[in-house]
Amino acid sequence: MLAHVVQAGWCHPHDLHAELRAARLLRRPAVRAAAEELLAGVRSVAEARARDALTASDLPAPLWNARLHTPDGAFLATPDAYWPEAGVALEIDSAEYHYTRDAWQATLRRRLRLEAHGVLVVSATPSMIRDTPHDVLAALRALLALATARPAPPTARARGHRQLTLPF
Repeated sequence: MLAHVVQAGWCHPHDLHAELRAARLLRRPAVRAAAEELLAGVRSVAEARARDALTASDLPAPLWNARLHTPDGAFLATPDAYWPEAGVALEIDSAEYHYTRDAWQATLRRRLRLEAHGVLVVSATPSMIRDTPHDVLAALRALLALATARPAPPTARARGHRQLTLPF
């Protein structure tokens, strides 16, 4: 429910956190955990599961929902997770949000834009994140290793979002 408020653009994660703190709701572990995830840039349960799997792994921490732009400033995409140093993205696509004909076409167009600008993309479903996170981590590990061998960085730049710290 908290993620929906932020996803819908009804408030910024910092404002939501302030409201939750003022209402003393951050004392509840589930609310505190959700607020921390929102401050980190996570916007869904599947992304939270991916973040947990990544945190427990040896992989570097990505930016969550970073807005990517081309070198000339044009908006490119907002992948679920992005490693700017490597130009690697994780896209979590669920049937609920991505598998109508129009949504699937939009997903494929976004993926084409990312790949055309040098971003290596790992695609996963929420059930893959939940049931076989080791497969997703292995794919990410492989692309992150591949990215280190590339002679030049990708042409997309992340901006407008960074890992945010939880205010105390």
